[in-house]
Amino acid sequence: MNKTELIAAIREKRSFLCIGLDTDLHKIPAFLRTEKDPLFTFNKAVIDATYDLCVAYKPNLAFYESLGSAGWASLEKTLRHIRDHYPGMFVIADAKRGDIGNTSGLYARAFFEEMDFDAVTVAPYMGEDSVKPFLEHQGKWTILLALTSNRGAADFQFSEDKDGGKLYEKVLRRSLAWGNDQNMMYVVGATKAESLASIRAIIPRHFLLVPGVGAQGGSLEEVCRYGMNDECGLLVNSSRNILYASGERDFAEAARNEALNLQVDMEEELLEADLL
Repeated sequence: MNKTELIAAIREKRSFLCIGLDTDLHKIPAFLRTEKDPLFTFNKAVIDATYDLCVAYKPNLAFYESLGSAGWASLEKTLRHIRDHYPGMFVIADAKRGDIGNTSGLYARAFFEEMDFDAVTVAPYMGEDSVKPFLEHQGKWTILLALTSNRGAADFQFSEDKDGGKLYEKVLRRSLAWGNDQNMMYVVGATKAESLASIRAIIPRHFLLVPGVGAQGGSLEEVCRYGMNDECGLLVNSSRNILYASGERDFAEAARNEALNLQVDMEEELLEADLL
């Protein structure tokens, strides 16, 4: 999916919601655990209940890798279901890969060729040669970690150089030479919304993937106030609030209701910004 198509999807669905498929075997409704593939059964029900309210899904690979080959099979079936039934959906592999060039090339091949994800999250700590292999895949997106929503973000990301520049700002500026706003996005946590204005000054045209709205306490209104541009430029992720809205047999309906609440709020933000 290219940038023009992503923007069109946002306008069509009146939403910039990304649903994180952080599917935890220990948190899904107990009655599903007797299924042959409980993760896929859960994912399928949530996807079928929410596909018209979101523009993206983001499986967090840790929840699948932790279950070995069975987890990988669940992930592949989930991706295949989305591709077969909702082909206009943007799908992100939340893998946070980052390694030397040869290894990154293999990771890129795995996610973009073997599994046909649209995008993959990448840690830029090892520099340009660890990121470039992902950017070489035409029609795919590399999503660089810039400013994350976890408490430990303060350990390194806000470190300042002698001129007062923060490390995450250096990541943004340096990476501008690697890709462009047609193939590169950035992760910026919703709990760091106060930094979005300065981030937009550095990358005004790039899409931002924004986790942290909902369970982590981020404010959608603040994210939009400081981070939205004239193309929207946002994919706001919600995971736990949607996935685990109910632990009973109505889990898919409850997930839809939570997603709908966010979609309605997002529609209001888009209308206020004169983007619809």
